Order: sequence, then C-alpha cells, then structure tokens
Amino acid sequence: MISVQQLTKRFGVKTAVDQLSFDVRPGVVTGFLGPNGSGKSTTMRCMLGLDRADTGTTLFDGRLYRDLPTPLQDRKSTRLNSSHTDIS
Repeated sequence: MISVQQLTKRFGVKTAVDQLSFDVRPGVVTGFLGPNGSGKSTTMRCMLGLDRADTGTTLFDGRLYRDLPTPLQDRKSTRLNSSHTDIS
C-alpha cells in the first residue's frame, strides 16, 4: 500500500501541496486527477524523494521509496525471482 500523510510542499510563498493525505491500496485502480498547476507532479516528485516535502511522509508498504530494495520491479515477479534457485 502507498500511504501519503500530511504532505506539504512550498516554493517560497507559494504552497503547491497543502497537507495532502491519501492511501492507495493494492489491486485497486486509483486516479490522480486535477487541473494544471494543482500539484499532481509536485506530489509525485515528493513521494519519490525527487523533491523534499516541507512536511509529511510517504510510505510504500511501510518504507520510504529510497529504502525499497528494488522499487521498479513488480512485487509479484520479486517473489518469484527470490524463490528461484539456479542449479547450474
């Protein structure tokens, strides 16, 4: 699950994201919609650690994105690969 809690990002006096909280549950299609300039890209950049949020946290299955061992690998294939034994 992805959990965003109280995420805030400011650029000078401009608040791009203001105390945003939401959860994305596994297996559920979730939309992330809003007009231009509403903070969608800034939120994603903060979630991934590309920008530093002023406040708040984002956890991916209980971990920060930077602490995931293989963040771009599908979780299902990770389980399959970790149980694979090479006999050669």
